[in-house]
Amino acid sequence: MELGLKDKVAIITGSGRGIGAVTARALAEEGAKVVITDIDPKTTEATRAALVADGYAAIGVVCDVTDEAQVNALVARTVEEFGAVHILVNNAGFPRDNYITKMPEQDWDSVVGVILKGAYNCSRAVVPHFMEQKWGRVINISSRAYLGNPGQTNYAAAKAGIIGFTRALGMEQGRFNVTVNAIAPGFIATEMIEALPNYDRIKSRALAMNTVPRLGTERDIANGVVFLASEAAEYISGETLHITGGRYG
Repeated sequence: MELGLKDKVAIITGSGRGIGAVTARALAEEGAKVVITDIDPKTTEATRAALVADGYAAIGVVCDVTDEAQVNALVARTVEEFGAVHILVNNAGFPRDNYITKMPEQDWDSVVGVILKGAYNCSRAVVPHFMEQKWGRVINISSRAYLGNPGQTNYAAAKAGIIGFTRALGMEQGRFNVTVNAIAPGFIATEMIEALPNYDRIKSRALAMNTVPRLGTERDIANGVVFLASEAAEYISGETLHITGGRYG
């Protein structure tokens, strides 16, 4: 199937590693020009260099998505380098788990800030370009955790916020041929998740609750992003695609 992504320009936040990096590669494989952006200069450059070495069009821009000026500079650099921007994947985010009685204010602010303010800053910066060209895709990475997990009040609140943000922005932008959707991954075996001290317990619980008898992979999420970015999904907006192996609880 021709997905219509050749020469489209995609910004993927938090793409120095993990789901973001695999998503950037999946979009590049479909012919998109990709912008790797992360707060970590080393992973940003490593991911960009690996894509370029394989013949794909990619640039790397270090960016803190909570900083409006840095985000505006990111979008300006994208347009300067590639001439346009068509796709935004709001992927940047991380957990800082603890029960609320033990959760430092900084852990609340950093998690909610990167996930929600980051999506706001990046969307606000690209949407005028989408409106002008009458075409755009915003794909927000939420999580099955929006349904609630103990010890994740900050992460669950932020990911639930992403669902509402997606629906509202989709309502605003549909008349400009801009679609806005979210993906809610289940348990995905990323490097960040595997480093958690309670990884084995989380893994066992996830496998027990999945109806598909395996863990999710980064590529599973990337495939969902590619679909939602493509022409095949042009009539889908405001939706949340659950990629969870059948797990909801």
